[in-house]
Amino acid sequence: MRGQSKTGLLVLLGAVVLFVGYGVMTYNKLVRLHEQIPAAWSQVENVLQRRNDLIPNLVNTVKGYAKHEQQILTAVTDALKSFNRATTVSEKIVADNSISSLLGRILAVSLQYPNLKADAQFIRLSDELAGTENRIAVERMRFNDMVKDYNTTVKMFPTSLIARFGGFKPSEDYFKAAEAAKTVPSVQF
Repeated sequence: MRGQSKTGLLVLLGAVVLFVGYGVMTYNKLVRLHEQIPAAWSQVENVLQRRNDLIPNLVNTVKGYAKHEQQILTAVTDALKSFNRATTVSEKIVADNSISSLLGRILAVSLQYPNLKADAQFIRLSDELAGTENRIAVERMRFNDMVKDYNTTVKMFPTSLIARFGGFKPSEDYFKAAEAAKTVPSVQF
């Protein structure tokens, strides 16, 4: 009888150790995933800042050719200020969508001015901006992947129990296309 109680106690102790070990490993995984989201967002901001540094140079180049397009250029400047004032990820996403939309309008203006389109500085800045936009797209995708991985882990059972106990909640900060991006552009010749 004494041997059976010892075995039962060891089995119970082993189960508790396994359960606690699983809990610790899962909690640590949640912490790691949770911390990857701000790291991914920092990389998005890094590339957005590169774009925001290029835009004033592009705007100044366009200003010389398209004086009557001042409304677009002012809107771009205001959008950059809005991005710099934004404090939350959601606010920065909204400001970024506005900047992206306005950049398309600047490039459309360039089509109206053959001399601008041929300007070496404009071409260089446009190429750098196009490369930066590609980097932004990649970093947005990585950020969304990090948020998805974290959210999936937080919501899966039995990890969801440990997440709830540890105070981990799903993130709502995904990059989404701006409403303007869903509209088919009108091209006229």
